[in-house]
Order: sequence, then C-alpha cells, then structure tokens
Amino acid sequence: MKSRALLWLLLTTVGCQAPSSKPLHVAAAADLAHAFAELGPAFSAQATPALDLKLTLGATGLLARQIEQGAPFDLFLAANASYVEQVVKAGVCDGGSVATYARGRLVIWVKGTGGAELTPAALSDARFKHIAIANPEHAPYGKAARDALTHAGVWDRVAARLVYGENVQQTLELARSGNADAAIVGLSLAIGTAKGSWAMVDESLYAPIDQALVVCKRGTNGAGARSLVAFLQAPAGRAILRKFGFLMPGESWALAP
Repeated sequence: MKSRALLWLLLTTVGCQAPSSKPLHVAAAADLAHAFAELGPAFSAQATPALDLKLTLGATGLLARQIEQGAPFDLFLAANASYVEQVVKAGVCDGGSVATYARGRLVIWVKGTGGAELTPAALSDARFKHIAIANPEHAPYGKAARDALTHAGVWDRVAARLVYGENVQQTLELARSGNADAAIVGLSLAIGTAKGSWAMVDESLYAPIDQALVVCKRGTNGAGARSLVAFLQAPAGRAILRKFGFLMPGESWALAP
C-alpha cells in the first residue's frame, strides 16, 4: 500500500508541474546586440513562468521583410519606426502594441585611439582608405550614415571608399577587424566595444532614429512578447537600455562607466 501511495504521489506531482513555456521569438535590430547580452538574462531571471528567449539580430529592413513573408516572430524591435509602420500596414503585427523604446545615436568608431575628435567631414581625409557603413537600403543606421556624409558635404569624396556591412553590427566588425579604417555605427554598439574610440555625429546631420517595437501576429507566444515589452518599459529594463545609450526622445543621457 505504501509503495502504491508513493507511486500515486509521484505521478500526480509530475502531472501537476507547469508545462514548459513556448519559446519567445524576438526579431531585433542589430544595434541591440550588446544591450540584449544583459537584457536577455535579466528578463529571463524575473519571468514567470520561465521563458526561453530566442533572439534573432539583423538589419531592420530585412527582418521586416521576413515578418511580412510569414516568419513566426512574437516581437519585433526595429531600429526605425517606419518599419514598424510597414509591418502593421501589412497586417502581420498588432498596431495597438506599437511603442517607441529609444532614439538611436550615430557615432564614428575607429580602432585604437584618435576617434574622439572625428566628424563626418574628417572622413574625407586620404588616411581613411575604407569607411564602413551599414547597407542604407535596409539598415536605418546605414541610411543615417549616408545622410550625415551627404549633409556634411563629403559624400562624393568618400563614396568610392565605402564598404558596406549587412547590418550595423557587421559594420562595426569591419572596423574592429581592420578591414575598414573607420565605421559609422550606433552609439549602443560603440559603448562597451574594447580597443576602440569614437565620437558622436552631430544629430542635425541626419533624421532622428526613433526606434519602435510591435507585437507580431504570427508568433505563438503573444503573452511572452507583452511580458518582455513590460520589462523593457519598467525601471530595470530602462536602466539597461540607458546604459547602452538607448534614451527616449528628449531624454538627457550620460555614459555608463
């Protein structure tokens, strides 16, 4: 009898355990790479029930195209609000969930020292044989870089020396690896990248990079997506975003140590 009772207790205990939650599939702009190295573990540690976060980083325009073509992402964090508007208009994401989470900043990054005084105009100097920017056709930071070089009056002088990354993270890697002498990338990636220096690009040279998110309709974990959105908007999530330079429009900022 005791053995039967023990077996029944074991079976009912196993049967009452909460089923494993569905993975949470997030499509995120590549400039969020460093931030999500901290955001992911911090969110997972407080999520109830536990969530298996699956992060896909890439160029915002390419991620938007995948979502429109049926990719089952639960949440889309874009580097430019226009792509969120695009997927909402296509009917594949929930317009009622749209929210701005940051305004991105553009920087010029170089390997080693000497980057702090750089400007887009300075990149026309012959010592910059290769200048990396993200592909402006589908990467918001690439478009902003092109605009900054154009408004600084040096686009025609540097166009032949440009090398293109598929996304802004790959663009930074071109400079880190020595395949480019400078890279125009997002502040969030420059912060925390070792063995380099950087300077902010004058924000008057490019249109505001307002970054927005939206819950997608073809994913299988809408509840998990909304849970992550709530975390990003809560003090703990905002603190990590601010650490990497992701401030809201009009918000003042200071670099984290």
